Amino acid sequence: MVWTGGGRGRVRRPVAALLAAVAIAPLTGCGLFGGGAEQAAGTFLDALTAGDVPAAAAATDDPAAAAELLGYRTALEPVAVRADGLRVEEQGTVGTASFTLSWDFGAGRSWTYDTRAGLRETAEGWRVDWTPSVLHPELDPGERLRLDTLDVEVPAVLAADGAELLAPQRVVTLLLDPAAADREVAGALAGQLREVDPTITERSILDGVAATPEGQRYRVVTLRGPDHDRIGAALADLPGVGTVEDTRLLSADPGLSSPLLAGLAEAATEESEADAGWRIAAVAPDGGTRVLHDAAPPAAQPLVTSVDMDVQRAAQAALAPLEQQAMIVAVRPSTGDVLAVAQTPAADREGAPALVGRYPPGSTFKIVTTAAALRAGAAAADSVLPCPYTENVQGRQITNDGFALGDVPLHTAFANSCNTTMARLAVDLPPDGLAEVAAQLGLGVDHVVPGTTTITGSVPPAPRPEQRVEWSIGQGEVLASPFGMALVAAAVARGQAVTPVLLPGRETTSDREPAPLPPDVVADLRAMMRETVTDGSATALADLPGVAGKTGTAQFGDGSRSHGWFVATAGDLAVAALVVDGGSSAPAVQATRRFLEPLLG
Repeated sequence: MVWTGGGRGRVRRPVAALLAAVAIAPLTGCGLFGGGAEQAAGTFLDALTAGDVPAAAAATDDPAAAAELLGYRTALEPVAVRADGLRVEEQGTVGTASFTLSWDFGAGRSWTYDTRAGLRETAEGWRVDWTPSVLHPELDPGERLRLDTLDVEVPAVLAADGAELLAPQRVVTLLLDPAAADREVAGALAGQLREVDPTITERSILDGVAATPEGQRYRVVTLRGPDHDRIGAALADLPGVGTVEDTRLLSADPGLSSPLLAGLAEAATEESEADAGWRIAAVAPDGGTRVLHDAAPPAAQPLVTSVDMDVQRAAQAALAPLEQQAMIVAVRPSTGDVLAVAQTPAADREGAPALVGRYPPGSTFKIVTTAAALRAGAAAADSVLPCPYTENVQGRQITNDGFALGDVPLHTAFANSCNTTMARLAVDLPPDGLAEVAAQLGLGVDHVVPGTTTITGSVPPAPRPEQRVEWSIGQGEVLASPFGMALVAAAVARGQAVTPVLLPGRETTSDREPAPLPPDVVADLRAMMRETVTDGSATALADLPGVAGKTGTAQFGDGSRSHGWFVATAGDLAVAALVVDGGSSAPAVQATRRFLEPLLG
C-alpha cells in the first residue's frame, strides 16, 4: 500500500473545477428588507449564499473585481453557506452592513466569522461598496481563498504486544528510459540490483522495457531507502536511469512477511484520511499564504492488531524449508484473534491464498463429516464400523491410503483417516447435513474482517448420495482456505463457531450466526483429534504436549497429485497448514511441528 503523505500537516490541494453550492437561508424575499441599503445588502447575500456569483457581483459597485474574487467562493466547494444576523446602518448616501457568514464544508467542517460590507447609493441605486474584506475581514486586495486538506500522519501498525508491524518509510522507485535500455545498461542495472532483488535479471529488464507503452519509462523496482542508498552512486552513472522518492507504509522488520500487511496498510491509510484536518488560507498573487482558519488533524494513534509476533515468526520459520506454495494460519479460539498468517514466497506470488485461496480440504473435512454423523445420531464415537481397504459406494470406488482396519470404533476410523468409513456414513445423511454442520464449525461462513479480506470456503448441499460420498472426504465441490480450516479447528477448541478479529475493537460482521454443535459432539471431536496425534495418522507430533489434530490429503487436477493438510489445536491455539502439491499430509504435519515446538517448549 502506497502512503503518499509526508507527515502531519501536509497540504492536499483540491483539483475540482468551480461548482455551485447549495443555497440556504435566503435573506430577502417577500420584501424582508423593504428597499434601499437593506435591499442591496440582502440581494448580495442571497446571491452569495446561493452560489450565484454573477448576481452577487452585480449587486456591488465593481462587478468585475467582485466576480473575480467571488469565483473562489464556489471553488471552496461548500455544502452550504449561510448569512445570519444582518444589521444595516444608513447615513445619507452611505451605509454599513454587518453580518455573520457560516461555511459548511461537510464532514463536520464549519467556518463561521463576522464581517462587514460598506454600502453606497449610486446612479443605479444602492450597491455594496466592493472590497475583498466583504468576503472576509482579513482579505487584502489581490488575495483569494483556498481550502487545504491537512493529512494526519499515517499511523504505525502494531502487533498485540506493541511491536511495530508497519511504519512509514522512504522508498525509491527506479525508472529506466527505454531509449537508453540496451543490453549493456540492462546487464549493469541487474548486476547492481542482484543483491537486493535476485529476481531482476538482464532479460526481465529488457522484457519489461519492451512491454512499456511508448512515451513512458519502465518501472524497474521500488526499493527501501537504505537499500537504494547502498547502490545509489553506481546507479547514477548508468544512462537513462532515474529515481522517484515517496513514502510508504512498510513492514518495520524487512524479514516480516504476511499477506495481512497489505490490508493493514490500507486500513491505516483510510483511518488517517478520515481524521484529516483542514484550513482556509488567503493566497497572495505571488503565491504566499496566510492562514485564516486552521483545524489541525489529531495526532496519529497507532493501529493495534491481534497479531502475535512470536506466533508470526514461528509460522514464517516453519515454512522456510519449503520451496512450493505453503501456508500457515493461526487463530486464538477463545477470542477469534488472528495471531499469524504466513506464506512461502511461491505462495506470495499468487496473492493471499492463505486468506482467500479455495482448495479441496481432503480428509481434514472428516471433522465435519464425523460431527454431522454424531449430530444426526447415525453413529456414536464407540460405534463399531467397517473400514475396508476399498469399497464401491454409490458408484464411487473409495480407497484408503494403503490400509484396512476391519471393524473398528468410529474414533479409531477417524484417527486413522479411514475414507471408506466416512463415505458410508455420509450416504445416509440429509442433503444439507454436511453443509449445516460445516457452517456450525465456521466453514462457508462469510466474514467482513476489518483490516483484511478473507474467504473461509464453500460447502454446498449434496442432494445426491454420490455427492455426499465425495463431500465426506473433502473432495467434489467442497473447498476451503487455510484461514477457513483454522477457524474449523478453533471452533472445535471453543465449542462453537469463532468470529475472527484482526483489529480488536472493530466489529467483524458475518453473514450468519450458526447455532453451536451439541456439547457431546464437540467433546467427541476433541477426543478423536487428540487420538489422531497419539495413536493415529499424526503420531509424528505425539511428543508435543496437548496437541490434537487432523491430517488431510486432497486430490486435485487429474487425481494423480494431491495437497497436504494438517489442522491442529494446542491449548488456546488453533492452526491450519497447507502444502500445495505436497503429495501427502506429511509436509504439513512437519511444518506444524516446526511451528508448534518453539511455542509449546
